[in-house]
Formats: sequence, structure tokens, C-alpha cells
Amino acid sequence: MNLSLLLKLRQRPTSSFSATLPGGVVIAAPTKTATVNINHAIRASEVRVVAHDGEQLGILTLREALEAAEARQLDLVEVSPTATPPVCRIMDYGKFKYQVSKKQQEAKKKQVHVQVKEVKIRPKTDDHDLDFKIKHVRRFLEEGNKAKVTLVFRGREITHQDIGRAVIEKFAAELADIAVIETAPRVDGRQLFMIVAPKVKKH
Repeated sequence: MNLSLLLKLRQRPTSSFSATLPGGVVIAAPTKTATVNINHAIRASEVRVVAHDGEQLGILTLREALEAAEARQLDLVEVSPTATPPVCRIMDYGKFKYQVSKKQQEAKKKQVHVQVKEVKIRPKTDDHDLDFKIKHVRRFLEEGNKAKVTLVFRGREITHQDIGRAVIEKFAAELADIAVIETAPRVDGRQLFMIVAPKVKKH
């Protein structure tokens, strides 16, 4: 990196992140509108400096700290502005942000996005249709999703909730090998519903 450019770098907006650097120094996650002060954007007259390899350089004037960073062709980054004096780290800030961004992307790829998919049945749903609905829910569960099974009462059917409960309990029994009941069957207005989730696989 060009040395003259290093000394001209101003405050750079950051996205939210946090990381522990070698030597145990932590850059806390700022808000979206927060900035990390680097180089001449640092306002303290004295700072505690940690070198890029973790070496403690002690308390230096800002000018001395900038010269130390310049000598290494790196940035001076204020990692703990509220400390007395503020703590600064000598590092390649551009490279550091790239590495943090890469780790965030990798973590995002590993995240499992669970959806809750709903199927609706009736107290008088025949066995053929019920089996069809059960197969649908099995597929949802095998894909790692949850399923909401909603039994809808119409007219005077609501007065025979025991029939609806028997249907939904049969539904649950057919899924016992692959699912756990996350929300037990309960009435909500003219509906009886439950939520099932995939069983945790034992390794």
C-alpha cells in the first residue's frame, strides 16, 4: 500500500462485525452508522499500541504510533476508543475487513432457514386425503422444515371437537417416527392446530 495514501485515510464506515485479534484485542461490533477511526481520523493525543504480530508497543503519542504503522506499511486502527488511553492496533485494515466479510458469508451459508408450512384438514377428511396430507408433511419434515397442521371446523362441527381432536392425533401418530410435537393440539377460534418439527438426528 502506498505510504502517502496510508496517512490520508479518513474514517471508514463499517458494517456490523466483531473479531478477536491476535493478542486478545477485540474489535467490538459497531452499529451500521458507527465508524472505526484509523490513521489521522484518530483524535487522541496518546494511544496504547499493539503491533500486527501482537507485540505490545506501549503508550505512544499519536505521531509516534502513526510512524510505527507507516514503517510497517500498515494502518493504525483504533480498536478500543473508550479505554484510557485508547487502544490502537497496527494492521492491514482492508485485508482485515475482507477476512471478516468472508467469515460472515461462510457463516451465512451454514445457517439453516427453517420454514413453517401449513396443511389444512377437516374433521370429515377421508383416509385417502388424510394419507395424502401426511405424505406432504413428511416431505416438509425431511427437508428440515416445520409443519402446522390445521383442522378447520365448519358450522356445528365445532360442537364435536372430540372428533377433530381424534383426527389430528391420528395425524400426529402417523408422523411419530420422524417428528416431534412442538406445539400440542389446541383450539384457536374455529380451528384446532398443532405444530410438528423434525426429530433431531442422533450422530
